[in-house]
Amino acid sequence: MNKLLKVLAAALAASSLHCAAQSYPSSNINLVVPFAAGSGTDAVARIMATKMGSILGQPVIVENKPGASAQIGAQLVASAKPDGYTLLMTTNTSHSANPYLFQNLKYDPIKDFTPIARVGELPFVLTVNNDLPVKTVQELIDYAKANPGKLSYGTPNSTSLVTTETIMYLTKIGMTQIPYKSSPQALTDLIGNQIQVYVVDTGSGMGMIKAGKVRPIGLTGNRPYAQLPNVPPIAKTIQGFDVVSWNGVFGPANLPKPIVDKVNAAIQEALKDKEVQAKLAQLGFVVWPSKNPQDFAQYVSDQMAFWGKLIIQSGIKSEIN
Repeated sequence: MNKLLKVLAAALAASSLHCAAQSYPSSNINLVVPFAAGSGTDAVARIMATKMGSILGQPVIVENKPGASAQIGAQLVASAKPDGYTLLMTTNTSHSANPYLFQNLKYDPIKDFTPIARVGELPFVLTVNNDLPVKTVQELIDYAKANPGKLSYGTPNSTSLVTTETIMYLTKIGMTQIPYKSSPQALTDLIGNQIQVYVVDTGSGMGMIKAGKVRPIGLTGNRPYAQLPNVPPIAKTIQGFDVVSWNGVFGPANLPKPIVDKVNAAIQEALKDKEVQAKLAQLGFVVWPSKNPQDFAQYVSDQMAFWGKLIIQSGIKSEIN
């Protein structure tokens, strides 16, 4: 009898979710961002949320849940009801790097989420304090070797950490890591010379780069970047170097397919809007939507393997939560 009751309860729950999916959305949607306000992902989320809300017919509200290298926000969404009203806009930090950076991670990037859509890439730039006497990647390498122990670098996210550690591994230089809770804090300290090196995302750093407050010396991706035409890829100096940060939207595990498809369609439509494209371009964001949820799921799996290889290769030790 107990087994029959459990089967009936599961069937009723599935039926309820299916009915709710047909009328979705009927109220506000929370889009959780696991980073602080002012970060690159936050800026992208706010642009996307406005357009998605108009497409879906209900407000999409950005909710910042920063901390613990995106773990707090990711855990919140992983434990949410799979009804489409709590979604996650995140990056490779929570879904590619964290499984290798933290022991006893309280969520599984694959099993605990439903991939909905990749939105694009947020380029990162190797920048230095203006008082540092280096203008190229090679000059930074030479300076670090000639001045051991004098340079520190900021790490508010996994891309900053893994990129800088990979540079150090490949060039045999040493710098001191200074952890930060958010990109704006790290950028402020770079300008103030509390740190000398910072791999910053264009979303939070482009304004200061354009204003000449910090000096950009290399792109982390292995291709030219239209927004910064005079900044070469790091790969020009370190052969084969190519690290980019991706951005995408997830729901909790077991999100009904009709909801996945509806949100995916809204994201695709939003990314085709010229005004949205222009606003994202101002951030330096590169629009690159996945073909479908299945394509994004495969991409997430591939990226986790790629970031794991970088982290293991660089010798970054995982932390105990």
